[in-house]
Amino acid sequence: MNNGRQGARTRVVVIGGGYAGVMAANRLTQRNDVVVTLVNPRPQFVERVRLHQMVGGSNDAVVDFRDVLASDVRLVVDTATRIDAAGCGVTLENGDPLQYDYLVYAVGSASTDQGVPGADEFAYPPASLEQAQRLRSVLDGTPASAPVTVVGGGPLGIETAAEIAETGRPVTLVCGGQLGRYLHPRARRSVVRGLSKLGVTVIDGRGSEVSEVTRDAVQLRDGRELPSTVTVWTAGFGVPDLAVRSGLSTDALGRLLTDETLTSVDDARIVATGDAAAPSDLPFRMSLQAALPLGAHAADTVLNRIAGEAPAPFSKGIVAMCLSLGRRDGIFQPAHRDDTAMGFHLSGWLGAKAKEAACASPIDVLGDQAREPGSREWRIHSWRIRDPKRQRQLEERTAGSGYPPRLHRTERYES
Repeated sequence: MNNGRQGARTRVVVIGGGYAGVMAANRLTQRNDVVVTLVNPRPQFVERVRLHQMVGGSNDAVVDFRDVLASDVRLVVDTATRIDAAGCGVTLENGDPLQYDYLVYAVGSASTDQGVPGADEFAYPPASLEQAQRLRSVLDGTPASAPVTVVGGGPLGIETAAEIAETGRPVTLVCGGQLGRYLHPRARRSVVRGLSKLGVTVIDGRGSEVSEVTRDAVQLRDGRELPSTVTVWTAGFGVPDLAVRSGLSTDALGRLLTDETLTSVDDARIVATGDAAAPSDLPFRMSLQAALPLGAHAADTVLNRIAGEAPAPFSKGIVAMCLSLGRRDGIFQPAHRDDTAMGFHLSGWLGAKAKEAACASPIDVLGDQAREPGSREWRIHSWRIRDPKRQRQLEERTAGSGYPPRLHRTERYES
């Protein structure tokens, strides 16, 4: 679709230069009649899965875009402030407009304080490059004996607590419920052992929810007060509100609502991917494991539409969850095809090796796609989803309300 521009090249704008966005941008360069622009707020690619290492001082978590982004992709260092779907335009923070024929929405996710009093003012989230840099600076200026409290028992909380503890600091991990909720009980026990070896105090179960954060303490729901010179906040994730501000349909969290091909339910020219996509309002787990295949599929959906072909539904599953417990220990937790944890897992130095491979591999994969878009498919796509529960939910929604099959506003203009 060229919007009537006879003989013109198709313009695709990708908003967000994370794993999914860069994958999509690279893959779109398979066609030489497509002009791809990537909008990203930073001039470097951020290895988000290494931000906890930045906090601990073992990695700077950034890569030159020249190592992962195709040379044909135009990089615009700026922030998108609004999407004008009717006018096929994106407004940037500097005021410049960008016109598109297709838009890939890959804005990722961010930390949220979940409305806990004091969390925004006194806690330090490590969910973005700038936040991790700030936390690193705060820790560098804090005595090594000062108590550190990490709030959140998910992957980022576990990894950040371990990384900080490995530097010799006293760390308490407050889970707000169950530690490593996704993990199989066997893998969870391995995580507990690994954290214990590092001296991390784990507070989980009932009453471990945080009710307030102050300058030097964390208050728990059950009345306990934990002294905390530095409080690290990893307890929740949200998504940027760009889609909401732009009047596009979103789920309750703000993720762009799409059909199963990742196409916006509002506009066939807009495709979402990564953490900010909600296919059929049944989003996949926010994960690097999902980001690469989702990014590839978003590009394929756009390429299908350009070629006048019907895009396919996304059908790839998440293979595993990997956790690092400092630099010498880790967990590799394989997943079934419905993204539930298997009983088997790797731990110790084998788990650490698997985790490091999981962190390093995406950079190689993005580099492959930058040089030869569409090549080495096996490195991108995991196994096919086999999730009866999700399939039932899809069928119930389709039968009960007509959702997600819904006419896109622009489809009536397409042949």
